[in-house]
Amino acid sequence: MKNRITKYWGRNFDEPFKKIREKAFDYYFFKGGRGSGKSSFISLAIVLGLMKDSNANAIIYRKVNDTIYDSVYTQILWAIDRLDLLNWFKFYKQPMKMIYLPTGQEILFKGCDDPQKSKSIKPKKGYFGYCWFEEATDFQGLDEIENIVQSVARSGLGKTAIILSYNPPESVQNWINAEVLNKQENRYIHHSTYLDIPAELLGEQFIKIAEYKKQTNEKQYRHIYLGEVTGTGGEVFGNVETREITDKEIKRFDYLYTGLDFGFAIDPVAIIKTSYNRSKKELYIFDEFYKVSASFDIIAQELKKMGNPYTIADSAEPRSIYELKKRGCRIVGAKKGPGSVEHGLKSLQDLNKIVIDPVRCPNTVREFCSYEYELDRYGNYKSIYPDKNNHSIDAVRYALEDIFRDNNIYSM
Repeated sequence: MKNRITKYWGRNFDEPFKKIREKAFDYYFFKGGRGSGKSSFISLAIVLGLMKDSNANAIIYRKVNDTIYDSVYTQILWAIDRLDLLNWFKFYKQPMKMIYLPTGQEILFKGCDDPQKSKSIKPKKGYFGYCWFEEATDFQGLDEIENIVQSVARSGLGKTAIILSYNPPESVQNWINAEVLNKQENRYIHHSTYLDIPAELLGEQFIKIAEYKKQTNEKQYRHIYLGEVTGTGGEVFGNVETREITDKEIKRFDYLYTGLDFGFAIDPVAIIKTSYNRSKKELYIFDEFYKVSASFDIIAQELKKMGNPYTIADSAEPRSIYELKKRGCRIVGAKKGPGSVEHGLKSLQDLNKIVIDPVRCPNTVREFCSYEYELDRYGNYKSIYPDKNNHSIDAVRYALEDIFRDNNIYSM
């Protein structure tokens, strides 16, 4: 069976097929460009999963009910046909569902125009082994998806694979792009493009159009066909590189710098540890503490876990600095002045590279990558830096104020 169906996807999907089959994760993010085969793969994987587990059912969502039939319903129908199982299913259009006749297992299709409707959905037997959100970017955020999942994935019979498929939006600020940057152990993230799919499945015309776009509009090609987050042009930091920073690499760092931004009310405390290569003008961010409502005792404990480094903190809170000094922390206030924020951010922009470890520092990655200039009412970018969602960024500014001053850049 496997040899027969894998001809419908590239080898790039062999690993995710195994992961879904094993229910190795809770969430599966399938992102990619046009013609990447992700929807075809998911539909085949779900049908095969039902064949393997006679207690499993599937529920498939689109944000708008009217889009279901011509998208996910037809896609599952295609998968059933490819598996030569048409005679084993009964198909309904009102309400839209499919029933596997030998066992009574169901594949349900639902729109989320009214999320409350999901609260009463239960399979006739077994549990929902698969919950697929196609075009996940149409949803308002992961909270909306999780609310739906909580309503349908309540069973002790088995684990639900929560699958999100989408073409990444251009803007780094989009919620789903930010979620993918937030690495978590219960998430599996997979990227695919049309280049991973056997050419005969795409057709000559598709490939010609893609190659023409590559020659005429390279940025649009990367976004549409390669599924890259190319940005909207409003990114403050175009010099960010996200990759693993190994322990071996950290041991070679000559100088370390630590900054702290105090949280107020619902804002988080951010402690960031960095290393700066002066000759290459490259910054490496490899440790963070990021928490709302952190007490002085907790902050002091975290600083000491980091080796109690010399730390530069937000000087707007002298009492907080005093409290941390009482607890044995080596901490001083940043030297602020008129225009200090703008000069600090400009200094970070002027670096050749800002390397951030996404596993060690997920919140720092999210802030740096999603920090964009705001738009005016005419849709043009304002030439001022936004003062929001920038706690890690501020902590980095404080950490490097001596560096920027030594480079004859206005101190922060």
